Parts: sequence; C-alpha cells; structure tokens
Amino acid sequence: MRFGIFMAPFHAPPGRNPTVALQRDVETIQQLDRLGYDEAWVGEHHSCGSEIIASPEIFIAHVASRTENIKLGTGVLSLPYHNPLWVADRAILLDHLTRGRFILGLGPGALPTDAAMIGIDPSEQRPALEEDVDVLMQLLLTDEPVTKKTARYNLVEARCQLRPFTDPCFEVGVAAIASPSGPRLVGKHGLSLLSVGATLVGDLDLLAMHWDVVEEKAAEHGQKADRGSWRLVGPMHIAETREQAMREVEYGIDAWCDYLQHTAAAPHFRPGGDTLQERVNWVNESGIGVIGTPEDAIRKIDELAKQSGGFGTYLMMAHDWARPDATARHYELFAEQVMPAFQGSAERTLAAARYAQSRWQELDAKQSDALAAWTEKHAQERAAKSG
Repeated sequence: MRFGIFMAPFHAPPGRNPTVALQRDVETIQQLDRLGYDEAWVGEHHSCGSEIIASPEIFIAHVASRTENIKLGTGVLSLPYHNPLWVADRAILLDHLTRGRFILGLGPGALPTDAAMIGIDPSEQRPALEEDVDVLMQLLLTDEPVTKKTARYNLVEARCQLRPFTDPCFEVGVAAIASPSGPRLVGKHGLSLLSVGATLVGDLDLLAMHWDVVEEKAAEHGQKADRGSWRLVGPMHIAETREQAMREVEYGIDAWCDYLQHTAAAPHFRPGGDTLQERVNWVNESGIGVIGTPEDAIRKIDELAKQSGGFGTYLMMAHDWARPDATARHYELFAEQVMPAFQGSAERTLAAARYAQSRWQELDAKQSDALAAWTEKHAQERAAKSG
C-alpha cells in the first residue's frame, strides 16, 4: 500500500498570514519526501479564504525542485474552469520537468463561489467535466487534431506539440465524493479514482457504489478496473496517546469543522457536532478518519481495506487541526509505525529481533554453563595449589 496527503489545503480560519501558510505547505511536502511518503496532491480553489492555492500546477513546479522522490498530483484541478488544451500542455510540461513524478487529478470544482465568478452554473459542472475529460484524453493520448466548441471554449484542429515524458501518459485521476460521475469517467477512460470522504458510514455504502460504477463502465468500454490505482482520502491526527491527540486538535479542528459546515459546499462531507468532544467523536465514529494513536490508524486502514475489497493508496487529508510541531510529529509517527504495517518494511527486522532473542536465551544458557564450569575448575585448581 502507498501513502500520501491530499492538501486542499485547509487553512482555517481565514485571516492568518497566507505567505506563512503556503511556506508551511511546501515544508510539509518536503518532510513527507524525507520520510518516504509516496504522494502529495495539491488542490485548486479561488474563493472563501481558506483553501488558498489558486494554481496547483505552479505550486507543484515550485515544490518539485525542492523534493526528490515524492510524486506530486493536482488534487484536484477543476477542469471545467480551464481550456482542456492548455491543461494538457501544462500537464505534459510538468511531466517532463518532474521526470515522471507528476499526476493529473481532475474534478468538477468544489466551491460554487469559484464557478459563479466565471459565470458557470454549478449544476453544469459535472456534465462539463465529463465532456472535457473526453477532449483532454484525446489531446493527451493521440496525435489527431481536436475540433470542439462548447459554451466555455472553442478548439479548432487543436493538438499538443509535446508527447508526455511518461509513456504512453502520466497517471490521470478523477475525484469523487458522492456522485457517480467521477467513477463513470474512471471506468470509461481507464483512469484512477480518488474517493474523498467516501469512508463515511451511512445509509449508502459509497465505497461499494464507487467501485461498482468503475467496474461497470470499464467493462462497457473495454478498460481495466485497477484497484491498485484507487485512492481513499480521509483526515487523521495521531499522537502517542488518544488524550494527547485530542488536546492537540483542540488548536484548529473547530475552525475546520465550521468551514465545512457553513462555507464549503460538500453536503456529503459535512462534520457533525458543535463541541470539541462531539467533533472528535464524529471523526472517530463516522468512519471518516481517526483522532487517536498509531494503533487506531492501523485499525482504521485495515477496516477500509476489508470494507472496500482492496485499494492502492491511503491519502490523509491535510489540515491545520494541530500546531505545526504537533502536525509534523503526526506525520513522523504515521511513517514510523503505521506505514510499515501495510508495506512489510519492518517484517525482516522484527523477525531478526525475535530470532536474536530466542537465540540469546539459548546462547546465554550455554555461556552460563560454560562460566559455571570454568569457575568450578578454577576453584578446584586453586584448592589443589593451596593444599
């Protein structure tokens, strides 16, 4: 299993220094790169004052030069806001500049206020996404010119002048919260699925619904539904004890919940409760995530693997629940104790430790016997000399 973060980013409440917040985002991804995380996804938003990265492509280009191994994805780029030709060109450029570390994540756009500022009716965003993904994938995968006119753009024999660095193309993913439109696109084009908040326990099993739609559409269009490319997204904060984790999230979880409850338009991903305890309970009991210990995180991810039938990557939703030092420690704990439970990276060291312990007992007994025999022999020799 692979691990990473989904960085919208949530910098709530508004009013704090945005330059400092953006620098902290850069440093977070640098830390994850050092710790061996696999991926970091960066979002696109233009209003509401909390999710303050307007261009994930620019941010990724900046961070790519300051990291070495971690893959960087748009999480997500709101495709209906852009001309798909320019999206294809910028994505191909990033694929070359990062030498294959780029992933293109797509979505319809999450904030109605973003769409309203450019004259897009929010009800048109999902149909627009489906239409635009068809155009985008043709631009990325073929040399055939594209002619397409919509209310948002007019392409006349358009084509990309570069092929992707990754052969035949870098990974392309589509986000889904509740609507089946994202899974439909994934199945139709053989793309990757990002299920955001779909781990919520409720009347509808969103995980099962998402993957059922992917498999149905993949079969219909002759594509392969690959669970290894499926990513689940949810928030977590872990510490050495549950009590410590709860104390740490008191710093910022209320602002995060207030933003999602009263500002962001995500009805299927809306926190419950009004008090700190109620909100912590909602995270832990709703299925959405974990506020607790590394053992709690391991248990939750194991449950998700069983509930979903299997997936490839778990992405933690980045947030400002805790102070920066506590958040950094959270990522360290996760890398040190949670990731090895699903990657097998500590199996040989554990086996070596168990072997050494069992052999030590055996060897220690032999050494004790040898020492006792030597001591007895030495005592006898001294007794003989003194007699």
